[in-house]
Amino acid sequence: ASGGIKEMKYRPKIGNGDFDTKTRQVGKFLQDGHKVKITIMFRGREVYHPELGRKILDRIAERMEGAAKIESEARLDGRNMVMVLAPDRRAAKPAAPRSDAQRSEAAQRRSRVVNPEPTGEALAESGAVGDGQVNAPVAAEVSVGEHEVVEGIAPANGAGDGKD
Repeated sequence: ASGGIKEMKYRPKIGNGDFDTKTRQVGKFLQDGHKVKITIMFRGREVYHPELGRKILDRIAERMEGAAKIESEARLDGRNMVMVLAPDRRAAKPAAPRSDAQRSEAAQRRSRVVNPEPTGEALAESGAVGDGQVNAPVAAEVSVGEHEVVEGIAPANGAGDGKD
């Protein structure tokens, strides 16, 4: 029963049990002849760490080795990282053992990200950074008597407030 495309969504902080369950389901979809779109959904600041999504996609590809081939390499699409797996027609035949060179070559292919981390300019254009500033100025430390005060931050114990 050759079918269309199925989708399985993961999060960067997925637990091992959930990962195993979802990945088992991906395997079933592939056995049934479906293509599977794997989506890693990033929320908040997670999008600044695409390597976490890449690690999950690599684990899935590793588990599906022999049963699936990567049809579309992992790429960052907004807040989602997407990879498409297709059933490997050669999986019906016993898979030939892979050499170390073939394994390392496949790992290198999987480690390439089409869209690497967004640059400061890209973030500013997308509105992810409020005023377009990439590096905010660092507060200067000033020593006042025996207490250390950082400009712009009032000390919690009232030291350095000028009411001596």
